[in-house]
Amino acid sequence: MRREDVADMSAFVVIAEEKSFTRAAAKLGLSQSALSQIVRRLEERLNVRLLSRTTRSVSATEAGERLVGTMAPMLRHLDQQLEDLKAFRDKPAGLIRITTVEHAAKTILYPKIAELVKTYPDITVEIFVDYGLSDVVAERFDAGVRLGEQVAKDMIAARLGPNIPMAIVGAPRYFRRYGTPAIPKDLVEHRCINLRIPTSDTVYAWRLVEKGRETRFKVEGSLIFNTIDLILDAALDGIGLAYLPLDQVERHIARGRLKRVLGNVTPPLPAYHLYYPSRRHPTPAFKLLVDALRYRG
Repeated sequence: MRREDVADMSAFVVIAEEKSFTRAAAKLGLSQSALSQIVRRLEERLNVRLLSRTTRSVSATEAGERLVGTMAPMLRHLDQQLEDLKAFRDKPAGLIRITTVEHAAKTILYPKIAELVKTYPDITVEIFVDYGLSDVVAERFDAGVRLGEQVAKDMIAARLGPNIPMAIVGAPRYFRRYGTPAIPKDLVEHRCINLRIPTSDTVYAWRLVEKGRETRFKVEGSLIFNTIDLILDAALDGIGLAYLPLDQVERHIARGRLKRVLGNVTPPLPAYHLYYPSRRHPTPAFKLLVDALRYRG
């Protein structure tokens, strides 16, 4: 295969994945007219139409989708190999991409990674906050951080911290209006603020202990968010009850802005774990990151 063929097909894959000449041009640093010429040249060379274009959209034809399916994994593998070559530099370097949830990013990842990149400025860490259970291989992440029970068995996993104390809280004015739940089943009569889980398109069920057994409670309310910061804001505003990590609400409880309820039946969540594919070849930069994040409590 000629070098120019590889370059043209690389550009075509970006156009097909972005479904836009404008976004592909910005990503590749080329003009839209240059990309149009590349696609035209590639279609003429292969004697097959690869893209369907209208004034509003760009999509791959059946032949184009087949080419993307073949070339995209090869190009990503090549990118990874080139990235891995940075391991041979004198200093640890390279980009590390991590998918995680908001709470872990704020309480564990950022504090430790901030120190890591100060010490090793050639290391770049991208933290992508997402409550969905991302496929780290398919979505080209180097690692993920989730609760230990959510990590697939075929992944290497490292514990990042202790179990996570949880709390059900509400503002004093909420309790004055709606009363205080005494047992888990009372929650069905209360307005609760929910967290949306995008992977399953469901709301997160609250974990409570009832009759000595842990049970998942699905609660109802007028607000659903995909970020705990907004859930906390809504609880402080007296809109409803919130189920949040205790460390995110302790200062508000201490100041009387929030009141904790059902504390005796709210068990902690399993600890966060860093996970990554067993076949991944760890670079010096990645090894440093794993060591910096590992729990030593």
